[in-house]
This record gives sequence, C-alpha cells and structure tokens, in this order.
Amino acid sequence: MINLKLCAFLCSFLCLIPSVWSKPLKVFILAGQSNMQGHAHVRTFEHIAMDPSMASLLSKMTNGSGEHQTLKDVWISCLGSSSSEKIGQLTVGYGAEKNGPKIGPEFTFGITMADHLQEPFLIIKTAWGGKSLHTDFRPPSAGPYVFNEQQLEGFEKQGKDIEEEKKKRAELTGHYYRLMVEHVQKVLGDIKRVYPGYDAKKGYELAGFVWFQGWNDMVDRGVYPKRHEPGGYGEYSKVLAHFIRDVRKEFSSPEMPFAIGVMGTGGDIASRPPNRYTPIHLGFREAMTAPSLLPEFKENVVAVQTYKCWDFQLDQLKEREGKLKNKERELKKDKAMTREKIREEVEKLKKELYTEKELEILKKGISNFGFHYHGSGKIMAKIGVAFAEGLLGLAKE
Repeated sequence: MINLKLCAFLCSFLCLIPSVWSKPLKVFILAGQSNMQGHAHVRTFEHIAMDPSMASLLSKMTNGSGEHQTLKDVWISCLGSSSSEKIGQLTVGYGAEKNGPKIGPEFTFGITMADHLQEPFLIIKTAWGGKSLHTDFRPPSAGPYVFNEQQLEGFEKQGKDIEEEKKKRAELTGHYYRLMVEHVQKVLGDIKRVYPGYDAKKGYELAGFVWFQGWNDMVDRGVYPKRHEPGGYGEYSKVLAHFIRDVRKEFSSPEMPFAIGVMGTGGDIASRPPNRYTPIHLGFREAMTAPSLLPEFKENVVAVQTYKCWDFQLDQLKEREGKLKNKERELKKDKAMTREKIREEVEKLKKELYTEKELEILKKGISNFGFHYHGSGKIMAKIGVAFAEGLLGLAKE
C-alpha cells in the first residue's frame, strides 16, 4: 500500500534540491595590506591549544592528529601575499609567504562561512604589505592626492622640485587599487581556473567584501599632520567611503555587504592609562569606523573592531622581554662582565619575570611584531571569525 504522506514529503524534498544547487556561487573579496596578508605562523597554533575556550575553533583548523584542515568546498585565489598568485582549496599557507607557512584572516573566515553556508564558495584575496589608502589604494572618485601645506613647505626646505614630487605621487596614486580590481575581474572572468567545479550557468554572486588595512595611514604624520587632534584622520574616513562606493561600482554590486576591519593593535587602549600614542590609535579607529555610520551605508557596511580579538597577555609578556634585553645591554657595557656572567644574570632576571608557563606562552604565542598582531594564530583566528560574523550579521538585517 502506498503511503501518500511519505510520497508527498519526498516530492516536496526533491523539489527543493534543484533550488538549493541552482544557487549562484558566493564570492567573497578580501583586500588590504600586511595584516590582510597575515603574519601568524602556524606554529602559534600550539598557543591556541593552551586556551580551552578556543578548542571548538581549533578542532576545525586542525584534525585529531594535529594536521591542518583543508576545506574541500572552499576555494581561494590569493595575490600579493606570495611571489605569484596562489590558488587552491582553502587551508593554511595563504598568509604572507616569507618565513611561512602563515595564515591571515582568510582561514577562519572560510571555516566560519563554510559552517554557516553549507555550500561551496570562493574567496579572492589581494593584499600587499606597507600600502596606504591615501595613495596606494586611493579610489578613483576620491580624486588625485593633494599635498597639504606642511608637506609643501617641507619640500621647499629640502630643496625638492614640487612639480616633480606631484608627478611622482600621481604615478603612485591608485596603483594597488587598480591591481586589486584587475585581479578580481580576472578571477571572475574565469572562475573555473580557480574553482574547477564552477557551473557558469548558475553564475556567481558577490556576497561580501572585507577591508583590512590602515597601519601605513595611521603612522603617517605627513599626510595627517593633526592626527593627535579630534578629527585628525577625517580624510581617511572620506577616502574609505569613496573606496566602498567605487568597488561596488567596479563590480556592479551596489549593495555588496562590506566589512571594515578596524585596526586594533594594542587591544582595549581606552581602558588603560593613556600615553602619547593613545589619541592616535583611538582617533584612527574612530576614522575607520566612521563610514559605517553614514546613512547611505547603514544597512550594508559594518565596522569590525579587531581590538576585541587582541591578547593582552602576549603584550605583557613581550614587554617583560624588553626588560631582559635592556638588562643584557647594560651588562655588556661593563667590561668586567664575562659572557658567562652576563648569561647568568639574564637568566636570573628571566626567572624573576616569568613563570615556566608564561615562558611557554611567550615562545609559542608570538611569531611577529606587535603591529602584525604579534603574528599570533590565536588573534588572527579570532579576527577571521569576526569578519565572517560581521558579514553574516549584515545578511540578517
């Protein structure tokens, strides 16, 4: 006897299958400078394992044997992090190539998105270290870079040809913006080259853009002469708003979800005693956040505060390491001190400054400079998750 209810259920289920698999391929664009490249060495995953709260995420980054996971249905084209374009299934090694393998935010971004979407998708990542928004990534609608009065006065004092300086700047302006656009268009023009399973009949959908840049602008006192003052980075906000509009126009996606990765090196600076750098960091974070508050971007741009991913303990341990180095330098000035005696004194101080557990954390947790988020896999993994959650939050609104 035929079970009519079962037949009805199966028919409705089978009818759903074509709609699921006929969806366009989701494509995510990740762009920026060195922190988007990523300088977290995979050896720092050992530090992640020391934190029980990270166990769930780590289990998705590595398997039971400690080997790094490869996401079978997530493909990536990465330009700028290595000497040439790197493509393949998403795993570790798509961070900065030198002294790798490393990760940037792409690894856990992909893991988090894969958990949520449960379907294949593509990541296109372009990132070059040491690049500014004011010049290198300057978008077309922001117009040409204009030197401020202080810069022009500086050229005159140095005896430089101002017209020649303007010409040089004009040649540099927007160069990496154009490289980014060209590469994204190249990948989108032949997705099958990167993702062999792509079905052109179903097409693709630009599902989100993540921007993670800022250090070179934040430290440039020439471009931002009033950076210590409120609104000192106002020009960055204006150019970033132009950037968002322009990339949407370039890729014919007027409401493409956009996540701004707000610089967060140093962590929760506002809650700690201020120093001369406090207004700079806080002012720049405010400037990066500002475009997300504009009425035109209210529903499709989010500012992701990466300071919330910072590991303050690593900061403290690194600071103590500085005391060790200072002590060693002082001892070396004393001509009566032998190498062995210097070593003994430094080791003695080290035992006073650190516990054995803290020394282990220092060794396993840091692989690069503070401005690269200490090259910490733990911090970078959290940032990747935060970027994915930021875009997913926009999709719910």
